[in-house]
Amino acid sequence: MSCMILSSWVQFQTCSMLNQAGRSRSSQSFHLLHPLKTTIPISSATPHRRRPTSPFAVSAVLTKQETLTEEFDEESRKPTFNFKSYMLQRAESVNQALDAAVSLRDPITIHEAMRYSLLAGGKRVRPVLCLAACELVGGSESMAMPAACAVEMIHTMSLIHDDLPCMDNDDLRRGKPTNHKVFGEDVAVLAGDALLAFAFEHISLSTVGVSPARIIRAVGELAKSIGSEGLVAGQVVDIDSEGLSDVGLEQLEYIHLHKTAALLECSVVLGSILGGGSDSEIEKLRTFARYIGLLFQVVDDILDVTKSSQELGKTAGKDLVADKVTYPKLLGIEKSREFAEKLNKDAKEQLAGFDPEKAAPLIALANYIAYRQN
Repeated sequence: MSCMILSSWVQFQTCSMLNQAGRSRSSQSFHLLHPLKTTIPISSATPHRRRPTSPFAVSAVLTKQETLTEEFDEESRKPTFNFKSYMLQRAESVNQALDAAVSLRDPITIHEAMRYSLLAGGKRVRPVLCLAACELVGGSESMAMPAACAVEMIHTMSLIHDDLPCMDNDDLRRGKPTNHKVFGEDVAVLAGDALLAFAFEHISLSTVGVSPARIIRAVGELAKSIGSEGLVAGQVVDIDSEGLSDVGLEQLEYIHLHKTAALLECSVVLGSILGGGSDSEIEKLRTFARYIGLLFQVVDDILDVTKSSQELGKTAGKDLVADKVTYPKLLGIEKSREFAEKLNKDAKEQLAGFDPEKAAPLIALANYIAYRQN
């Protein structure tokens, strides 16, 4: 289905949903409008149902005090996979690796600024995705840890730069003052630059047990995902779209597939490359990751208008203040939630051919992204 037809379909469905909630919908399918590398079919939204409870739902900041409902095997009544424990262990491993990689050394100021944002907490979804994908295709955690750290360094760079006055002009990130509020705009820019450069140094020089050919392939994948056809492309179009009244679903999807989904996709693809995955396995995981990448942003848009700054750990409602187009703005909150559910379902279907036990972390991560509360 063409982009124009999709835009018309969504506009019609949005109006129909608001005015005729009981009207039945067709089961036709359509495609992501701006795939980075391949086209992914997405079935049209199904009639609204009560939002299901995820067996792996946890809050974003994982602590030992939080409650997690685990999935149980009906016969043994024992938990089949403890997502909370898994995330705590992997996040701790990633944090230790990041702390060791970016140590406090001369010049002190720049390394303090780098560490301030890099070690400020966060969900560590991207590095954990990288590690889980690596193990899914037969690799080990150690093979992908430098890549996982590199992805988190680049993600942190994007947050530092995104918070600058010339960008989103935000004062709060991960519950703390943003980097430029602590170190000044000049040092914040340089801290982001340094993290970006060091990410490539780290993945290139610290990856062990992997063939040079696969390391080079991973480096190329990482570079493309954040460049002028990846993350940067999404940022630029996002900036150009602020305040415009004619931004539609096509342009919104382009922004988020590049600005948000590209790095999440890259995290999974890097893990599968370094873990020794076949081309077909890598592409299946790429498709999975692109679904959850877009899912992440749809959920982010919903949370921005339904949660407080205290709950989010960052400024709530800033997209509304900046007059940015979002999924709730175009589709409404309930329709956006339906779309998120569909993305989650389609993402997990891509893992059907893998070992269920090894795929459990990625399935749980997809659910976590779908049902997170901050």
